[in-house]
Amino acid sequence: MAERVFVGLPKRLVKVSIDGQEMDVLEGATILDACRQLRIDTPTLCQLETLTPVNVCRVCVVEVEGSRVLVPACSRTVEAGMKIQTDSERVRHSRRLVLELLASSVDMSLCSPQVHGWMRRYGATPERFGENVATVAQPVKIDNDLYVRDYSRCILCYKCVEACGADAQNTFAIGVAGRGFDAHIATEFTAPLPESACVYCGNCIGVCPTGALMFKSEYDMRQAGTWDESQQTVTETVCPYCGVGCMLELHVQDNSIVKVTSPLDHSVTEGHLCVKGRFGFEFVQRRRG
Repeated sequence: MAERVFVGLPKRLVKVSIDGQEMDVLEGATILDACRQLRIDTPTLCQLETLTPVNVCRVCVVEVEGSRVLVPACSRTVEAGMKIQTDSERVRHSRRLVLELLASSVDMSLCSPQVHGWMRRYGATPERFGENVATVAQPVKIDNDLYVRDYSRCILCYKCVEACGADAQNTFAIGVAGRGFDAHIATEFTAPLPESACVYCGNCIGVCPTGALMFKSEYDMRQAGTWDESQQTVTETVCPYCGVGCMLELHVQDNSIVKVTSPLDHSVTEGHLCVKGRFGFEFVQRRRG
C-alpha cells in the first residue's frame, strides 16, 4: 500500500498598502519581506535570513495604521488590509535616535558602508550627546589563535548567540548576561573562552555585523596596516575536509588566503561552517621552499 502524503493548504495572497502602494503579499511573509519586494531600503542590524528574528536592534521599525507603537518589520507578519508607512516622521525620528544611541556608545567604524549611509540618511549625530557619554569601550580579548573579541564594537544584536544556539551550531557556548547598559555577551558562568563549551566553529564571526568578532588573521593585518579589501578577491570552492560538500568563499590578498566565509544562500551551509572549514586554511600557505 502506497504511503499517503498530506500536503498543507496553499498559502493565499493578502493585500497590503506600503507607503501608499498597494500590493499582494504571500500570507505569512513579514513586513520586511514586503518592503524588499518593493525595493524599499529598510535598515536592519539584528536581522539575517538564516537566523530567527529577535527584534532587538529596532532600526527596522515601521508605522502600522491602528498600532499604538511602531512595529519591527523583520518579525511582524503581514495582515490583510494593513496600511504601513516606512518613512514617516515618527519612523525617521525613531531610527535616527536608535542609530545615535548605538554610535555614541559603541565603535561602529567597521560596520558596512550601508550602515553609515543609513546614519547620513536619517541625520544621526551621535556626537550631540557630548564627550562624557557612557561607552562600552574595553580591551580586545585575545585568548586563542583563531579569532579575537572586541566587545567595544558589540551592539548586542544577538546574532552570535543565535548562531551558536539552535539556529546553527547548537553549542550554546555564549549568551547575554547582565541587564540594561551592563548587558554583554558572555560564556556560561563567565568562564574563559578556551575553558567554555566553544568549539571554535566561527559561526559567530560569520554573522557579526560590526567587527566585534574577527578572524585573528584579519585583526593582525589591520593592526599592521596591511588589510585592504579593495585588493582582495573571493573564490568559491568546496571544502576538502569531508564529504558534506560545504561551499567556501576564500578571501585572498597578496596571493594568500586571509579569511574564509560561506554564502548565506548555499543549500548545505546557509553561511555556517565547522572549525576545519572556517579556520583550516593555513595548510595552503605551507609551501616548501
